[in-house]
Amino acid sequence: MPSLVSHPKSALIGSAQIPGDKSISHRALMLSALAVGKSRISGLLEGEDVLATASAMRLMGATLDQLGDGNWQVQGVGVGGLTTPDDIMDMGNSGTSTRLLMGLIASHDITVTLTGDASLRGRPMRRVTDPLSKMGASFEARDGAYLPLTIKGTSMPLPLDYTPPMASAQVKSALLLAGLNTSGITRVREKTATRDHTERMLSAMGADIHVEDQDDERVISLVGQPELKPITLDVPGDISSSAFLMVAASLVPNSDVMLKRVGMNPLRTGIIGALRAMGADIRLLNERDLGGEPVADIRVCGSQLQAVTSLPVDPSTMIDEFPVLFCAAATAKGTSRFTGLSELRVKESDRLSVMAAGLKANGVDVTEFEDGLEIKGFAGPVPGGGTVETFLDHRIAMAFAVLGQMADAPITIEDASPIQTSFPSFINLMKALGAGLELVDETGTVHKA
Repeated sequence: MPSLVSHPKSALIGSAQIPGDKSISHRALMLSALAVGKSRISGLLEGEDVLATASAMRLMGATLDQLGDGNWQVQGVGVGGLTTPDDIMDMGNSGTSTRLLMGLIASHDITVTLTGDASLRGRPMRRVTDPLSKMGASFEARDGAYLPLTIKGTSMPLPLDYTPPMASAQVKSALLLAGLNTSGITRVREKTATRDHTERMLSAMGADIHVEDQDDERVISLVGQPELKPITLDVPGDISSSAFLMVAASLVPNSDVMLKRVGMNPLRTGIIGALRAMGADIRLLNERDLGGEPVADIRVCGSQLQAVTSLPVDPSTMIDEFPVLFCAAATAKGTSRFTGLSELRVKESDRLSVMAAGLKANGVDVTEFEDGLEIKGFAGPVPGGGTVETFLDHRIAMAFAVLGQMADAPITIEDASPIQTSFPSFINLMKALGAGLELVDETGTVHKA
């Protein structure tokens, strides 16, 4: 695959429509496939991860029609209506697809084998398989925890009352999805609130689901075996994808970028608070509601960022945005310190070690801890000139593409293909705003994105 070369070209100016939210897109396809009737979805993210979810739901009996321009029509099979697929399901790079589908499958009397790419096969699944086993499902996994993995769902699932040991929207959602086809009440207790797209969508589709605060916990209770109503949904823009453009516009002097119709779910917007704490000029405009989710237009102007040692936001509200925030810290004035981030070691890559290596390769002074990084900022452009290995991680690739816009020498991302998993239009959107990005093969030939 061609490498992606990133270098400064001009200030970033203009507006962009961010593709649909990945988390909402996954859940929209899964839940509409369990509805009774026909759902219509617009603005769906059509990256490789979400398409893997669509393929999986088709293999288990639902009818999903891709109509073009992010418009989809889904004919559901009803809760309990999934069937055993006639093939192994390859989830590519998508950890969200895999963990949520494990929940769906666990309470159906079907057998499914899941696999994925090298990155996904290296991600531990025990945090999901352990509680789902208590509901009656059984799992055969490589080394007990990794894909390839075979799930044998149960015909008599048991409702569960469970407190995940870590803050994880994937674990919570997997258990709620398993609870859909389980008689009785499934409860998940969160010590730290995580993104609530599953709860919002289930409520909109008529499920009996309640969320309340009890003794410093957020308790989600779902009554099983509902008849889910079909939905008409317009998916808002992805705040996690927006983060890359927000950071790029903040770093490059004289930039002025408007990001339209971005999801503002309060459990997802930590990146805005973090960047504002570093001195970023970010304004929210035209705040409104879209299909049960808050949205806004985001205006970002270039500014001199300052180092930060204590973020005013909970890491769970921006866990996927830390790679690009680390790049922001590299250009900030002063030394930033980020801790409490051990969860980053079990994402698509070990994001702490991979980010540390990439920053060091581009002249940045980084100290790596077990749960975080300390980054000495340049108060301006980083030296650059290095090559970054992505380890099949889309957010690593995009983070260094952003950093290259504030580098004295071009930064080379050795493989740009992972970007297709979550943000296929990233390169073209960045170039349209004025970024310097080129796909270049080993012969030096420049390719179109």
